[in-house]
Amino acid sequence: MPFEKGKSGNESGRPRGSRNKTMLAMEVLLDGQMEALTQKAISLALDGDVTALKVCIDRLLPVRKDRPVTVGLPTIQTTEDIVKATAKITEAVGVGILTPGEAELISKILENHRRAVETTELEKRLTALEARSNQK
Repeated sequence: MPFEKGKSGNESGRPRGSRNKTMLAMEVLLDGQMEALTQKAISLALDGDVTALKVCIDRLLPVRKDRPVTVGLPTIQTTEDIVKATAKITEAVGVGILTPGEAELISKILENHRRAVETTELEKRLTALEARSNQK
């Protein structure tokens, strides 16, 4: 008999959001010691302990997923401006200012903007055509 969607197979099981008992016990043991432990890990890393160094880098410094990039893009008001912006992005990849992945993300933003510009332009044209049609 399959389970109902959105319903637990064990209603008396662990409540949602409850914390693991082992983790709670570890938090109690480490309460007030985190600063000292962190400093010890840093000291070991500075003394050449490769494992401590890896822990410091992996755990203490978060992995940077994005970085701000500066590429001189033109103001985009028409679809022709998007062609100019795309050329700037391609050039930035070619000279190493942007990675291909960064360029792809910026290109997706430009594509969304292109759609918005086109939609606005089409709406203006449609409104003008309807106004002319109503005048006849």
